[in-house]
Amino acid sequence: MKQTKDLLRSLKSLAGPFPDFHNEDLTDNPTDLFLQWLHLAIEEGVHEPHAMTLSTVDENGAPDARVLILKDVSRNEWYFSTSSTSRKGEQLQSNPKVALTFYWPEMGRQVRIRGTASEMATEENSKDFLERSSEARALALLRKQSKEMIQREDLDEALLGTNEWLKQNPNMVSPNWKLFAVLADEVEFWQGDPGRKHKRVQYLRNGGHWNHRLLWP
Repeated sequence: MKQTKDLLRSLKSLAGPFPDFHNEDLTDNPTDLFLQWLHLAIEEGVHEPHAMTLSTVDENGAPDARVLILKDVSRNEWYFSTSSTSRKGEQLQSNPKVALTFYWPEMGRQVRIRGTASEMATEENSKDFLERSSEARALALLRKQSKEMIQREDLDEALLGTNEWLKQNPNMVSPNWKLFAVLADEVEFWQGDPGRKHKRVQYLRNGGHWNHRLLWP
């Protein structure tokens, strides 16, 4: 059996071929370029292109990260949702500065976003919650995300009662469910290259305007 180091070195990365990305393709606003890349990823059959890594910081300044689903994109804002009593929900309350990372390996593309997360209004939180699947709503209504679970059977038992209750109250909304909008201050687009001559473009927000610049690989 190969040692882990040798095994990892034997794996291919950035093999390509990848789509072209030219300087003349840049948009004035990074939201427009992100949506172009997202739609192309969907068209090319990238697996779960709306999955992203949300990075937060806890009360001790230690970083934390997990994969979530992108809920929407509007001008300069990217949306996600979570329970306010989850670990990430509690971290957002103490420090709303976050980073979002998208990676589409089939296209050799990565998008990094840094900004500030803000909680949306009650009506939008409720709308997002009711648009979730019944299974997802039942889990959220348990209000136990990130809490210790003594045994796996406890989950099935709790869901049994919650699913039945939810059938009788289909419009019930968890008061802890929150939709967040991340107002971006910085957005970086990274196009991988098999020869490692990666292309990087960084957008920096200056009030209501954006400036962009090329970065070395």
